[in-house]
Amino acid sequence: MPFEQRANFTRADFVVAPANAEAVAFVDAWPDWPVAAVALYGPSGSGKSHLAAAWRAGAEVVPAAALSGNTLARLDIARPIIIEDVDSSSVNPTRDTAIFSLLERATREAPVLLTGREAPAAWPTVLPDLASRFSALLTFPLWAPDDDLLAALARKLFADRQLTVADGVIQQMMRRLERSPAAIRNFVAEADAKALAEKRPVNAALIQELIA
Repeated sequence: MPFEQRANFTRADFVVAPANAEAVAFVDAWPDWPVAAVALYGPSGSGKSHLAAAWRAGAEVVPAAALSGNTLARLDIARPIIIEDVDSSSVNPTRDTAIFSLLERATREAPVLLTGREAPAAWPTVLPDLASRFSALLTFPLWAPDDDLLAALARKLFADRQLTVADGVIQQMMRRLERSPAAIRNFVAEADAKALAEKRPVNAALIQELIA
């Protein structure tokens, strides 16, 4: 019977490449951060939540869409706080007031880490003061699709599913797939499902059939 596949979100499982090395180095420097708030940004599947999870020991984690006055009252502001998917949630005064309040209260001992798809300067908000805070954040991108990072991501996703796939097969994938984390993640899931259903290894023939 098929089992649920769970990604490993430990620091050791995070794929480090030139495109994200600066962000990783900064996160690894905790608690010696020079600022009280920082943002990680990149497309879906680029590792924002993974890197935040690797950092967030003891942190409060809340999706931006869930922020309100009631949520704010329940958060322990003495602990680090992660606000996820800031630019993927609906903009409204309640949410934005809560984010602004958390940024105002943040300290270097209890910082705020925000994630989003675009750079924070482009994050929408109804509050001009919050727009200024977004623009002033220390930011780190987590994606630039070079071949090494694409291949390393594919290896990790296969490893999460307890699959060992030859480098030549992974390179075959890279030549044909859209160059995005989401496309690689979806293709790995399809390859795993096909291999499981047909009781076959993930090899060049199987990859070719899927791509065709």
